[in-house]
Amino acid sequence: MNPFELIVLAEFVSTLFYTGIGLVLLWIAWKVLDLMTPFSIVKEIEEDQNTALAVLISAVFISISIIIAAVILS
Repeated sequence: MNPFELIVLAEFVSTLFYTGIGLVLLWIAWKVLDLMTPFSIVKEIEEDQNTALAVLISAVFISISIIIAAVILS
């Protein structure tokens, strides 16, 4: 293997590793958010068609994703 192939392989492995860490952190954030609310978020969005809650949850996930990406890149 030449050095270029090793660098590409190392970048690929690190990308998979950081993707896994990011997904785990998002899952933990979802569980914490679900435990903090006195109602079922999934029920409110799916059954009751609460669009405002869906937009709020999506904004929370986007902001958490940006924070996780900034931490990983630093």
